[in-house]
Amino acid sequence: MTKTDWDNPTWRTHVPVLVVGGGLGGCACAMALSAHRIPTLLVEESDWIGGQLTKQAVPPDEHRWIEQQGCTRRYRAFRQAVRDHYQRHYPLNETARQDPLLNPGGGTVSRLCHEPKVALAVLNAMLAYPQMAGWLKVLTRHRVRAVLTEGDFVRAVRIIDLETGFETDVYADFIVDATETGELLPLAGVEHVTGAEAQRETGEPHAKPEAEPLNMQAITWCMAIGYDPDGDYTISKPRDYDFWRTYQPPFWHGTLLGWVDVNPVTLEPRRMSLFGEDGTFSLFRYRQIVEPAHYEPELAPRPVTIVNWPQNDYFLGPLYGVSEKEGARHWWGAHRLSECLLYWLQTEAPRLDGGVGYPGLYLCPNIMGTSDGFAKEPYIRESRRIRARFTVCEQHLSAECRPGATLAERFPDSVGVGHYRIDLHPSTGGDNYLDIEALPFQIPLGALLPVRVRNFLPACKNIGTTHITNGCYRLHPVEWNIGEAVGCLLAFCVERKVEPHQVYENAQLLSDYQALLDKHGVQREWQGFGEV
Repeated sequence: MTKTDWDNPTWRTHVPVLVVGGGLGGCACAMALSAHRIPTLLVEESDWIGGQLTKQAVPPDEHRWIEQQGCTRRYRAFRQAVRDHYQRHYPLNETARQDPLLNPGGGTVSRLCHEPKVALAVLNAMLAYPQMAGWLKVLTRHRVRAVLTEGDFVRAVRIIDLETGFETDVYADFIVDATETGELLPLAGVEHVTGAEAQRETGEPHAKPEAEPLNMQAITWCMAIGYDPDGDYTISKPRDYDFWRTYQPPFWHGTLLGWVDVNPVTLEPRRMSLFGEDGTFSLFRYRQIVEPAHYEPELAPRPVTIVNWPQNDYFLGPLYGVSEKEGARHWWGAHRLSECLLYWLQTEAPRLDGGVGYPGLYLCPNIMGTSDGFAKEPYIRESRRIRARFTVCEQHLSAECRPGATLAERFPDSVGVGHYRIDLHPSTGGDNYLDIEALPFQIPLGALLPVRVRNFLPACKNIGTTHITNGCYRLHPVEWNIGEAVGCLLAFCVERKVEPHQVYENAQLLSDYQALLDKHGVQREWQGFGEV
């Protein structure tokens, strides 16, 4: 879109900060800006804010120290508010009501497995006051149509109301891309990378010999399923079922729809089951979000789990970097794979008693806020990523690359902390899992700054990581920390009348900004590590 096309907009407005994308990074960014009374507009395409935690329906993946340290004060307040929501409003039994470390769903993937709708309610509550006070406006069901750039600055974003078709040109002093795929990066001409980098570029031991821009991690279209042992909820046979029923990836130890998959660490065969029969790994329990044992017996619901399993990882092609038609084919292909998995579970999954199928499995639309019980959109593990002033690479945080160390490389420009294994799922390039130990790490400011553009920042999975290190920077508390650090940075820049790059380049400004982060409870250093 040329500059001339912006001369006669349907409507034009101006805000100091525009945040595009209402995921965890976008919400945390808006909260930090609101704390400084910086007028902010948050735009989200879906009708739900919360990103991977809500509309993608992924319970929080967190590190083992999360109850003591390793996240921001606001993220900790969010976690406590989730527990409070259950203990105040749900008919829990006395033990669950008094448990300060309540895990509402009882799942094993997290200490805080819970329903997407509860996360949505808590996030909306946390953003309610700044909206009432006039510092924040949230527009859901709005999509970006175009971006206006001038030299090294992004000036405006054209958004369309998906309900009315009305278009608005939003001019902003600072623009934040908190979308799930970094969708503003190509529109704004911001230098970025997709897929896997070449080893000669990053020096990473596990990088590819040559760059593979379309080699990206699998996506997963999650669904919520409950279980009624006496019921029969078998769905109609999905149209792609015959394909998926017999499909075996080259690196798999059987068909994708089966109980034997690949151990992500050793790549050896691993046997699973639905309910942990015969001592095997229980898929149902792994991401369970409703635990009947927490409730008074007469009001106890049936158990519900989120299906984000190896069997519905979709890696036949990427969502972006290809034609719109091909991207849509893979988008909906992921949905059909999950449908086929459900049908297989209901009709053909081997049981320990020698029978087949669990017809008592049923979809839970009331859990997902959709008509069919599937998430509003797929879980997207890998985004476009900015070419940043500093790129976090495998050698900065891999335990293998740092023998004897207990922490990842220390960054003097740290704006937060996080921890997760380098966890790459099977990819569109035909790669198997890559799952290696990472040390507790920091988030460097340099990874949040594009190499050239001055007033544009990422706040999701689109920061300066690589295909490999994205595997441990993509999780819930880290994304939240990134967004909060960006919000504090832009508030600092507005108040000091400086640019983000100046903060990075000037020792005094950086120190003052980090002091602001400390004041707001953003942990930048791992405390007493080795004694935790």
